[in-house]
Amino acid sequence: MRAWQIAELGAPLDVMKLVADADRPVPGEGQLLVRVRAAAVNFPDALMAAGRYQVRPPLPYTPGVELCGEVVDGPRAGERLIGTAALPAGAFAEYALTDAAGALPAPVSLDDAEAAALLIAYQTAWFALHRRARLASGETLLVHAAAGGVGSAAVQLGKAAGAFVIAVVGGAEKADAARNLGADLVVDRKSEDFAAAVRAATGGRGADVVFDPVGGSAYTGSTKCIAFEGRIVVVGFASGEIPAPQLGQALVKNYSVLGLHWGLYVAKDPGAVRDCHDALTALAADGVVRPLISDRVPLSGAADAVHRVATGASIGRIVVVP
Repeated sequence: MRAWQIAELGAPLDVMKLVADADRPVPGEGQLLVRVRAAAVNFPDALMAAGRYQVRPPLPYTPGVELCGEVVDGPRAGERLIGTAALPAGAFAEYALTDAAGALPAPVSLDDAEAAALLIAYQTAWFALHRRARLASGETLLVHAAAGGVGSAAVQLGKAAGAFVIAVVGGAEKADAARNLGADLVVDRKSEDFAAAVRAATGGRGADVVFDPVGGSAYTGSTKCIAFEGRIVVVGFASGEIPAPQLGQALVKNYSVLGLHWGLYVAKDPGAVRDCHDALTALAADGVVRPLISDRVPLSGAADAVHRVATGASIGRIVVVP
């Protein structure tokens, strides 16, 4: 089969190699062999390639952590599902492995690329907003990197929850994308002070919930426009800068800093993951949420796609379609 492989750590464009005659992976106990119908590109794909992610698969490995696939054989043969790839047999290949227990039915209302992009980003946004922050209808939600993969999911889910959504983006094209997603107010951080814009839009009150997959100055600015009893949910550090929270300020201003690592729910509360999938499937069926797919690329374009996501050059999701 054709598959991308990484034999040494480094930048995706340098270390990802497309192999034409890779061995088809053999499923182990509790695993499914799937024909990959679509594989969504994620920021961690680049971090993993560089050895900067908490998951470090043995070298060589096939990258790609999120897929929509068709089960090849066994009792579930022919089933169309979504899941995370069981590395080192990743999703940027014609065939991949996934854990049977974590594989979920692909929503019939979404095509393969959209279904592949539903799992990690939307589950991350769902757990951040509903499980961690307890977002309520009528509250103000501030979303950083709102035109990105996980940010675009947070915008849609925030609107579905009845929140007033303020989207922070970088650039005019991304601002247009955030508006099309339904954001009530879009702030271009390249030309505006987002903290000042949030205070102005809320009459000085600030945002009740902040969804932050960026870190760095995005987090620091959020502490300047967080409401009384507000909640900042730390989802990731796409900026490359991990901020040091000023706990004295959190005490004085009565706000909370919450962490969200979706993968822990997979290990510690899989029932909650399935319940979330059911809720997302219903929202997709109603047309309330639909992953923003900016580009569908062939298998040969996977390395470039990972590079584009890593450098912030993409909008929404890029999906590899073998």
